[in-house]
Amino acid sequence: MRPEEVLCLFPEGVRDRWREVAKHAERLQEIRLRAGMPLAVWMENREHFVDAQGRIVDRPEKAARVTPEELEELLKYLCRYSVYAFADEIRQGFLTLQGGHRVGLAGQVILDGDGRIKNMKYIRYLNIRIAHQVRGAADPVIPYIFEKGHVLNTLLISPPGGGKTTMLRDIIRQVSEGTVYGGGVNVSVVDERSEIAGSYLGVSQNDLGIRTDVLDGCPKVEGMMLLIRSMAPQVLAVDELGSIGDVQALQLASGCGCRLLATVHGCSLEEIRHKNYMRYVIEEELFERYVTIDRKTGTCRVTGVYDREGKPCIS
Repeated sequence: MRPEEVLCLFPEGVRDRWREVAKHAERLQEIRLRAGMPLAVWMENREHFVDAQGRIVDRPEKAARVTPEELEELLKYLCRYSVYAFADEIRQGFLTLQGGHRVGLAGQVILDGDGRIKNMKYIRYLNIRIAHQVRGAADPVIPYIFEKGHVLNTLLISPPGGGKTTMLRDIIRQVSEGTVYGGGVNVSVVDERSEIAGSYLGVSQNDLGIRTDVLDGCPKVEGMMLLIRSMAPQVLAVDELGSIGDVQALQLASGCGCRLLATVHGCSLEEIRHKNYMRYVIEEELFERYVTIDRKTGTCRVTGVYDREGKPCIS
């Protein structure tokens, strides 16, 4: 990622303030802006702060404080000065920007008559998450998720921010393009939160390979069935399993002949065994490979690969 891409996230009139931060574009993970609070950035899993002159400082009391007016102006800019046009994204709590970057939003929620989120106002918290596609991130696991030229049903496990989406993205790319372990195949991706492809105006901002189709912004359960009917995938990929409905849809997809790639939050294989919606999947051996990942060193790191019975595939 280039410094210019970071600067383009901000209105032209305030870009000078961000030039020092932009110099660290390759290391930058998040920019957190909270009304009345110190301006914070995360680089390589460490929190830093930014002062009024744009200098990176180590203590919050040295940092500039973000005003509600600054947040409102930034939100308008990110919405191309048509906040109303982005109402659907705002209702879901995030915007996806060109380049695959995402902006998380929080403020006062407006509910409809059924108690569902209708919109959001007084947005006073923004989290700009900088997208970094890491080509080759999946290299350590690719030999273990193929067998006789075919993709094995694989579940990636990591805590939030541990790198599972980065890993999934690169697995999708390599499976789609083809590797020495198997030829390229048609892959369909249900990208519920626009995190895998980072689609902008319907176009994937991340490289997911030449044989990949993306359904953006669709709930996983409905999306999986839609793609099976419409795109005839050989491999189906989803991010962050979180309910029994997600799991049941995966089982249906597997019964239709699709190979599966998925992720779930967790620190270990043992931990996810205790999730109610995952216990049945593990007992039924739906997944043939489990990959555990962390990011404690600042980069995506594979900590284990296990077979369907939970036995280590690598020492």
